[in-house]
Amino acid sequence: MSDFELFQSLIDASKSNQNKDMVARFYDRSLKTSEVDENGLPIFKDVCFIEIRVKDSHDVFDQPASEDKKKRFPIEYNRYLLAKKQIKDGSPLEQFAFLTAAEIDRLKYRGIFTVEALAALDKEKAADLNLKNEHELAVRFLQNAQNNLALNKSLKIEEDLKRQLKEKDNRIAALQNELATVQQKLNALNQKRKATA
Repeated sequence: MSDFELFQSLIDASKSNQNKDMVARFYDRSLKTSEVDENGLPIFKDVCFIEIRVKDSHDVFDQPASEDKKKRFPIEYNRYLLAKKQIKDGSPLEQFAFLTAAEIDRLKYRGIFTVEALAALDKEKAADLNLKNEHELAVRFLQNAQNNLALNKSLKIEEDLKRQLKEKDNRIAALQNELATVQQKLNALNQKRKATA
């Protein structure tokens, strides 16, 4: 079962959401620890936080995420975990210039956080989720990126070959200089020999 299918099954299972008047979001926040490194600088660590907003209230509860909160908001927590997993090896949707903020939020709601995850959807699933255009853009974007990668690889090989040729040209020039020096010494030696003969 893919990450997307697993996440969709969680959403389906939570249709009777007990937290329907609340919105929760898990995220990482950097916190300064009491420790210092070998240079005397403070050490920071990432801590999972939860932000809870209640319907018809201006209050926002923002605190480190406890195990209780992770169990109370399993979909939101799994969305957070899935985002961390996808972004570790992929390109975040925010860096994909072809999507609007609303489209990005719609994709994230469905458990899609990277361009690679969007492109990996099958065409029928993308059409069912009304993501056909976004899916096609992501596929083309990754194909172009692969082409650019191949081009960059070719350019690097070409640069390496040019560098090697220049090194060989320099070595040939150095050998020609050595040969000219040896030739001059040989000519001088031959002239001495003729003069003494």
